[in-house]
Amino acid sequence: MKVAIVHYWLVGMRGGEKVIEALCEMYPQADIYTHVYVPEMVSERIRRHRIIPTFINRLPRAARMYKTYLPLMPLALEQLDLRDYDLIISSESGPAKGIIAPSSAVHVCYCHTPMRYIWNMYHDYRAGAGLLARCMMPTLTHYLRMWDVASAARVDSFVANSATVADRIRRYYGAASTVIYPPVDTEAFSTAASSEIGDYYLMAGELVSYKRPDLAVQAFNELKMKLVVIGGGEMLGELHRLAGPTVSVLGPQPFDVLKEHYARCRALIFPGEEDFGMVPVEAMASGRPVVAFGRGGAKETVAKGHTGVFFEKQTVEAVIQAVRSLAHMDINSERIAAHARQFGREQFFRKMRIHIDSLLAQRSDAAEPKLARI
Repeated sequence: MKVAIVHYWLVGMRGGEKVIEALCEMYPQADIYTHVYVPEMVSERIRRHRIIPTFINRLPRAARMYKTYLPLMPLALEQLDLRDYDLIISSESGPAKGIIAPSSAVHVCYCHTPMRYIWNMYHDYRAGAGLLARCMMPTLTHYLRMWDVASAARVDSFVANSATVADRIRRYYGAASTVIYPPVDTEAFSTAASSEIGDYYLMAGELVSYKRPDLAVQAFNELKMKLVVIGGGEMLGELHRLAGPTVSVLGPQPFDVLKEHYARCRALIFPGEEDFGMVPVEAMASGRPVVAFGRGGAKETVAKGHTGVFFEKQTVEAVIQAVRSLAHMDINSERIAAHARQFGREQFFRKMRIHIDSLLAQRSDAAEPKLARI
């Protein structure tokens, strides 16, 4: 069986790329199509595959400025020749699902979220854009929304990474979807003895505006309690300037450093709204509770009062109150880690295989010629 995986861009290793790694493990023969490919920024497992970039990859400074070429990506996807493939899996968060699949192939879209910069977070992105971008966005995003909705009809089956995303798929595309949580490598993390727990809280992940890392830093400035920030992104410099004496902004760190901080922190602070959010699951797999904004995927992964607490408004005061409320929670590291394991890699492999095999079987049955009645 010939398999193609279509991913929006391969320029780093975030949650979407972890899903691609798992799909590569499921289908080691798969070819990967993407708009932009920076080999040194992705894992060796992904690099083993034949990777075919679209023409976007050849445009000036595409490795860094790929998002500026967003209006050209629908055209780029439709130029891909996928006639030889039996199974096509698109990984959607940026434009990926809009390929033209042969009628004989099954097209499954694993949707991390419909493109947030043209749908649910459009106004946030526009408010933070420069003057030229703010002027151009209404026209460009109007065109992209029409194409995005039209291209949803090219998908045979949507798989959503959370119930939150399933609701967006229904709202924006009018399509049903199957929820299969992404593969979190929960076995890569371990708990620490209670005597090894430190006196700091942790915030980890990509430091971008919609994840609201500024809220956590400001809250811990006021609390005068220790916060360690691990991650890179466009807000790294701003957080360095914002951080008070009790906040340590470490920037990007190797996995071993992150793993140790997960296991020894008092709790993870998660102030943004995520589609699913692997970081809270990784923290819980390390036995640590989560203080999370009560929206998005965190509501599906964090068990209130057992593995963490929520705050309902994205304000400094709400974060402070939630952190203080942890004092009333019975924190059991082994129970928290056990809860996280339900989001491990095996559930992803099992559910994806069942779902895809069922679709392939249906397509095969439909293709078989029926004997004429005598």
